[in-house]
Amino acid sequence: MPGKFIDDLGLEAPIFQAPMAGVSTPAMAAAVSDAGGLGGLGLGASTPDAALQAIQETRALTSRPFNVNVFCHASAVRDSIRERHWIKRTRPLFEAFDATPPESLREIYTPFQTNDAMLGVLLETRPAVVSFHFGLPRPDQIEALRLAGCRLIATATSLAEARRIADGGLDAIIAQGWAAGGHRGMFDPAAPDERRSTQTLVRQFVSEVPLPIIAAGGLMDGADIQRAIDGGAVAAQLGTAFLRCPESLADEAYRARVVSGVETVMVRSISGRPARCLINRYTAWAEGVAISEIPAYPCAYDLGKALNAAAKAKGETGFGAQWAGSGAARAVDLPAGELLKLLEAQRQSTCRHP
Repeated sequence: MPGKFIDDLGLEAPIFQAPMAGVSTPAMAAAVSDAGGLGGLGLGASTPDAALQAIQETRALTSRPFNVNVFCHASAVRDSIRERHWIKRTRPLFEAFDATPPESLREIYTPFQTNDAMLGVLLETRPAVVSFHFGLPRPDQIEALRLAGCRLIATATSLAEARRIADGGLDAIIAQGWAAGGHRGMFDPAAPDERRSTQTLVRQFVSEVPLPIIAAGGLMDGADIQRAIDGGAVAAQLGTAFLRCPESLADEAYRARVVSGVETVMVRSISGRPARCLINRYTAWAEGVAISEIPAYPCAYDLGKALNAAAKAKGETGFGAQWAGSGAARAVDLPAGELLKLLEAQRQSTCRHP
């Protein structure tokens, strides 16, 4: 039964806090889990040593289950000419902040499929849930994590991806709608994107794939969560809703932008993969950039991070990766545990008053 997935985790609320790399923290994950939901650690950008430390810190704060997320992107297909042109194209942006771009780009993140040191950390620490973004691990990695007692879930943006997850022997699927903040979980970023809404994706997956479905994308309050569950999801995953929590690593400029009411846009220019970001100076600059000019992920992100650092050093905060989903202005400033309880109270109220 789909509900068994939530029951087996011992959750009191069918709410997952999205494991946002660069924003989520052990304190946030622990607070959400202690409040009855499933907290999440975004470790896709972490080294194995940093991942181990984050998991240990979370374990010291809670005895409840939490989710650890890693990236399963394909290794970058390098194009030295494209990378040189990209560096040249962005040079005026750097020079405006009295800085110079990097001479070359680095592949700053190691895919989980080739990172057996990270696998070793997960096998040592055995988090209750391990989730995958951008694709799936090797079959032997999946088997090792299953034998270690981890429940495994992965993000899908299309029915084809959902079927691959089911065929891979995982336990549940995150249905990531078009409105979701941050990176699209597409297995192949060069493939056509169906851009389906969360609700449409959930209905499609529920009818076609025999696994529990977790809704994600544009969900900001308890009513949104309940609508997703009414549509067949066993739970909902929220990320943008937690950006303003004091446990979040989002800086003050990021937080202010979240509440400003500014719209979001899907961009590739920041990292090399499609991701939903609050409109800012970097997204505006990238409006006219052809996809064919942007280096592969995560090499483009190496430059994006350098540009943001140069801009912030001069007091400019509009060049950051301010990831956010649709409805970001509805985020509230509450501690993560209190927010989880508020969301569940709203959801239950919706159940009582349809």
